[in-house]
Amino acid sequence: MLIGGNKEKVIARMRTATERGDLNCKVETDDPVLSGEEREALVRHYLDNYKTFGYRFCNVCARALTDTATRWLNRNTGIEGLENIKDIHGGAIVTSNHFSPLDNTAVRKAMNQAGYRRLFIVSQETNLAMKGWIGFLMNHEDIIPLVNHSEYLHKYFGPMIRERLRCGDVILIYPEQEMWFHYRKPRPPRRGAYYYAAVNHVPIISCFVEIRDLPKKENDEFYKTRYVMHILKPIYPDPAKNDRENSQEMMWKDYQQKVAAYEQAYGETLTYDFKTDDIAGWISSERDAR
Repeated sequence: MLIGGNKEKVIARMRTATERGDLNCKVETDDPVLSGEEREALVRHYLDNYKTFGYRFCNVCARALTDTATRWLNRNTGIEGLENIKDIHGGAIVTSNHFSPLDNTAVRKAMNQAGYRRLFIVSQETNLAMKGWIGFLMNHEDIIPLVNHSEYLHKYFGPMIRERLRCGDVILIYPEQEMWFHYRKPRPPRRGAYYYAAVNHVPIISCFVEIRDLPKKENDEFYKTRYVMHILKPIYPDPAKNDRENSQEMMWKDYQQKVAAYEQAYGETLTYDFKTDDIAGWISSERDAR
């Protein structure tokens, strides 16, 4: 299932970004654009609403809707490597490549099979401004808004992460930062996910989603695809190292694992030279010409 309209402009921006080596930049063209005041108001409303009965009621509804959607959307999704995390029974940070608004459902399916009832997701605060059913989920599902502001990170974000980990939950943090639509390759991570794993002394559940093209068309622009979720070896902080050292080492190990998973899944060495097949399912005139 695809979300959104024509992706030609998005793919063109991805091509340009790879050419200049900017692999963590925003490429989507329709994301909400908000002022600082609007961002602050969104998060303030979310925090005010978070502890209310109304939020708890809507949260139950949102989770039920998400669980149903997860089962439907991932009825053909394969899960490999569950045995790698059989010894993890408490809180953990999950990392995965980010290529779709719905790729978190593949992570959710895997974590459900691993025995976790809930998956919390760190999401940029601008997503709280989305409309319709996606907006409802963003505002009432198990979302932890991320605001790039030191006071918010210290006063609200860090404690929310700590609370969920202490409750034994798993939290999905996308280390690639921005979503690149149907992009197959793992991109270099940012350090945030690994910092919060290090300071809270929890492991990283390292994941990589492989995207396989199917012969049937989804629309005029894309073929249908299916996912294979690869759960890789967990990465633990070293008690002999400080938080900064741990976060950097865990980040590097995670990236190496994702690169290895990509190379094994697709049978090629990872480079960031752009080619049309980097976009899963894309019906490109360039591809058809070859």
